[in-house]
Amino acid sequence: MALVPGGVYTNLYRDQGIVSVEAFEMDVTPVTNRDYLDFVIANPEWRRSQIKRVFADDSYLAHWEDDLTPGPDAPADSPVVRVSWFAARAYAKAQHKRLPTLAEWELAARPDVSNTVARILAWYGKPVRGVMPEVRSTFVNPYGLWDMHGLVWEWVEDFNTALVTGESRADAGLERNLFCGSGTIGAASFEDYAAFMRYAFRSSLQARYTVPNLGFRCARSLKP
Repeated sequence: MALVPGGVYTNLYRDQGIVSVEAFEMDVTPVTNRDYLDFVIANPEWRRSQIKRVFADDSYLAHWEDDLTPGPDAPADSPVVRVSWFAARAYAKAQHKRLPTLAEWELAARPDVSNTVARILAWYGKPVRGVMPEVRSTFVNPYGLWDMHGLVWEWVEDFNTALVTGESRADAGLERNLFCGSGTIGAASFEDYAAFMRYAFRSSLQARYTVPNLGFRCARSLKP
């Protein structure tokens, strides 16, 4: 794990305020298939054939050959994908860690000077790869964290803290400024389109979803 110094994260929308983030530790790379295999060996309830569907949809680890064989579509040192938020949290807990918060993840990813906004957006626009490259295959940032951009999207603890509160666009409790061209109204930085992409992606997820380019890495609070 690498140390991420404390700092301040400005939310995408100004009315959500500024978050003070205490120093914490974060995994240097996303969790790999090798790591996750060790986890499911030790915790059979999280194997593909055993997991309860309330905790993951039908695509959970669908690219693995079987419960205990990742196979050629899931190389050992590539990031594990097609895992739900529930599964990612269970893995983190088993390692005596946790998922990073959205503010922690964004703060940790911010100084990735090797990646301009244009480069990040170019990655977002690429088709999903059939077989994921190995971790440490993109860039390392000044904190010593690899692949914060350019490899996989990553779960965060509070992924579903969206601004949309209504059930439909007709709902009286709905914030209409979030739709279409009005989505930039009230934004802290309307030029950071990559942040809007991450916001939209996270808001589209449910905790049981598994996605072919969505993985995770763990975090840990510093001891007092």
